[in-house]
Amino acid sequence: MHTERQVRLFKNGRNQAVGIPRDLELPGHEAILRKDGPRLIIEPVAGPTLLAVLARLKPLEEEFPPIARPGAEPVEL
Repeated sequence: MHTERQVRLFKNGRNQAVGIPRDLELPGHEAILRKDGPRLIIEPVAGPTLLAVLARLKPLEEEFPPIARPGAEPVEL
């Protein structure tokens, strides 16, 4: 889907800002802005990866009980 719109630029204090139409809003509260030649590209900040979330978890202090491993059931081919 390639959507293109003309938008309004305005000043917000000493910064230039752009009005983003509601149907083109980005998810979240932060974005990455980069310049590619004369173009500005704005992308939503990706959420944390599963590995990053798991890395922040505290180790468990309790021991897990042993788990009985039953033998494999015979299979008829």
